[in-house]
Amino acid sequence: MAAPRSISPSVTPQPQAPHQFPLPPILENSSSSPPLLITQGAEGRLYKTTYLTPDLPCALKHRPSKPWRHPTLDQRLTRHRILSEARILAKCRRDGIRVPTLYALDETAGWLMLEWISGPTVRAAINDRLSHVTPQAVEQDATLRHLLSRIGAAIGKLHKIGIVHGDLTTSNLMLSLSSPSLANPDTATHQDAVSLEGDVVIIDLGLASGSMQDEDRAVDLYVLERAFGSTHPRAECLFDVVLDAYRESFKQAPIVLKRLQDVRMRGRKRSMLG
Repeated sequence: MAAPRSISPSVTPQPQAPHQFPLPPILENSSSSPPLLITQGAEGRLYKTTYLTPDLPCALKHRPSKPWRHPTLDQRLTRHRILSEARILAKCRRDGIRVPTLYALDETAGWLMLEWISGPTVRAAINDRLSHVTPQAVEQDATLRHLLSRIGAAIGKLHKIGIVHGDLTTSNLMLSLSSPSLANPDTATHQDAVSLEGDVVIIDLGLASGSMQDEDRAVDLYVLERAFGSTHPRAECLFDVVLDAYRESFKQAPIVLKRLQDVRMRGRKRSMLG
């Protein structure tokens, strides 16, 4: 197999060669570009490849079989999780939520073929912006506040249609950018780097589920709040901008935010008790 193509390290890690794991059968097809392993998690692996034509990049999310599980149970769990994520992606697209387009799937083989999002994660974009802003200016930074407002509105739209993400972090949000320099903070000029424009795309919905419960929505927000504070401590004071935009996003939002206060209290008690 040909060596993986090189892509920007600011968007993805360097390729690992040779492949350390068996490839899903679809990636052994000669019509696909040589796959690049982007990341590996506990439940699956993400590859960059192409779909149908060499000039259509895509992301292939693969859930390999778990040898320590009973084969029948493993197959059922994999099938359930692939179909569940596919249904949620389809629902989000129907209702106008910006998520990766689903191109194809194989629930038996355990993979989803998804649109490749050209742009940085929100985590990388925020950190890049913070590197250009003095600590004293962070709280009043209009560019950063505008991005956080769009994030709050995107999460509100997701909750409005009855979906909770289950793992909201700034690593699971991306900016879809049309300009190559904007998509790569390492090659962007100072003017490019601070723009933070583009659609907020919600990714990695493997733990997402359908729920209209205010408690579930509040927990979703709490997970993001904790992740935001630990990942972007210099911008923690701006998280209220996310919540303000969320409050305006749908009718039930104020009730969810009130429930969030209860979730915070329970979280603090658990921290105190260990």
